[in-house]
Amino acid sequence: AVTCGQVDANLAPCVPFLTQGGEPGAACCSGVKTLNGNAQSPDDRKTACNCIKAAANRYPNLKDDAAQSLPSKCGISLNVPISRTINCDTIS
Repeated sequence: AVTCGQVDANLAPCVPFLTQGGEPGAACCSGVKTLNGNAQSPDDRKTACNCIKAAANRYPNLKDDAAQSLPSKCGISLNVPISRTINCDTIS
């Protein structure tokens, strides 16, 4: 099962990229890949979505364009969006 502690730990290296832009570092992309691997079932994806949304809302200077480009910049397809406004009940 996915916990918010895991989500926060995996995304922590991404905060500079998510708030300032540029390029995500290797630790960030590694965390995103781990998070993606952990969120395989619909329940886990919903939990991860809620954790990501809560984490994103702790950073008022989060850049939405950086958040949306993160998976492609890391070369993965993320099964949970990084968004402050997503309705996580729509994730399946």
